[in-house]
Amino acid sequence: MARGDGRLTHDINPYSPAPQDACGVFGVWAPGEEVSKLTYFGLYALQHRGQEAAGIAVSDGFSVVVYKDLGLVAQVFDESTLASLRGHLAVGHTRYSTTGASTWENAQPTFRTSASGSGIALCHNGNLVNTPELAAQAAEAGIRGAFPTSTDTDIITALLAARPDVTIEQAAMEILPTLRGAFSLVFMDETTLYAARDPQGVRPLVLGRLERGWVVASETAALDIVGASYVREVEPGELIAIDSEGL
Repeated sequence: MARGDGRLTHDINPYSPAPQDACGVFGVWAPGEEVSKLTYFGLYALQHRGQEAAGIAVSDGFSVVVYKDLGLVAQVFDESTLASLRGHLAVGHTRYSTTGASTWENAQPTFRTSASGSGIALCHNGNLVNTPELAAQAAEAGIRGAFPTSTDTDIITALLAARPDVTIEQAAMEILPTLRGAFSLVFMDETTLYAARDPQGVRPLVLGRLERGWVVASETAALDIVGASYVREVEPGELIAIDSEGL
């Protein structure tokens, strides 16, 4: 059964010596920049939010490539790996979970090929409470038995990828209102970076500006480390899209 990625609230126990299950998400759209390295540094600044696994997806405008593994950010990525992840937009994730096995399959970003042939990579910080209903919705869409992970994140990705007749943005506008619980999402296809936040704004998500691009992240610390200036929070219930036309 698919399970959530973390808590339903953003409360962190200051007296617990264990890592806290917050998860960190990062996304960047910046032509001409080394986006894989920017994402690496952003995730490094968010390492305190998740220590089980780390992953990065990049696109060069033609295809999406995902690299992820168990371990800390500095253990998963080295110079040669980052050099191979070339493109102008990227998303990344650091994972800490209380439910769902700590396995490679559950590491993020999750990836799906859409019904129209586009690649979708998605990073999720949150926990949904209507996963069975979403799984049933996925089954109705013909995605039967297609979930290799034990998280709700893959179901979200699958639902976004299931519609051949609409764009990813249009699919997101239809799917996001059906999600119940706390979530901040950063996802991408070959050309566009997307970010979304649940209507209650339980999970944090901020927007930053680079000289030649945009950044979204769980915390402003990730903006600072890549030299991005803070613009604003992503509003509760908001979906943003960033591409060659801008924000």
